Amino acid sequence: MGVIANNIKKGDCVIFDGEPYEVLDKEHVAMQQRRAVVKMKIRQLKSGKVMDKSILALNEVETPEDLEKGTAVFVYSKGQEYWFHEAGKPQNRFVLKEEFIGTQGKFLKSQMEVNTLSFDGKIIKINLPVKYEYKIVEAPPAVKGATAAGGGKPAKIETGAMVSVPMFVEAGDVIIVNTEKGEYVSKA
Repeated sequence: MGVIANNIKKGDCVIFDGEPYEVLDKEHVAMQQRRAVVKMKIRQLKSGKVMDKSILALNEVETPEDLEKGTAVFVYSKGQEYWFHEAGKPQNRFVLKEEFIGTQGKFLKSQMEVNTLSFDGKIIKINLPVKYEYKIVEAPPAVKGATAAGGGKPAKIETGAMVSVPMFVEAGDVIIVNTEKGEYVSKA
């Protein structure tokens, strides 16, 4: 099964050389007296390696048939292992290593639901909610007059991650963080 390269969208999954890739970015390029080309930035879903790929716009690209989307719940982490269970099935636990989770690990919170992507029965990717609430556990006090300047200060959230927050945010506040960028969004 396949799709015409011109119809591929950002976020789609495709197969090149038998391996699954996620399309991170796509650009349609048409030059004078040449065939139109689709230039893509793709990420290999098993290894995480990012590369560029160009293909003629009217060529067919294989799409994975056995790619399964699911939901899992984060339970806890121990050392370099992150334990999850299938949503609705707490007895079906599985572990993912720190090198697989990457920087997302610092935003995992107990009982957080994540989306999973499986290929050939093996989880190859997890996605955290884009925005999630966290409690501030440490934040330096605001300096009088500094709030008018609109600067930021580092604060530690309950998972141990450091996030730059506005001066008015204090320890004990609950904030919303963009987990993809690791940035403060707003107070909850």
